[in-house]
Amino acid sequence: LEFFAKLPPTVIGMEACGASQYWARELSKLGHKVKLMAPQLVKPYVSRNKNDWRDAEGLCEAMSRQRFVPVKSAEQ
Repeated sequence: LEFFAKLPPTVIGMEACGASQYWARELSKLGHKVKLMAPQLVKPYVSRNKNDWRDAEGLCEAMSRQRFVPVKSAEQ
């Protein structure tokens, strides 16, 4: 959170999951625009031999082509 607090507002893409909902709310409070994507829609863009670097490349590619899911409130 400290890292993102130092950045100017930007667009952040993440795969949707329970933890990403929390982080999306926290990052939005800092002024960032968070876009969540369903994991099954990101998977086709991740190349073989899965690792963090390839996951990030796949997310970047998916952000330019995919539909996004809404961020849930803490109550949801």
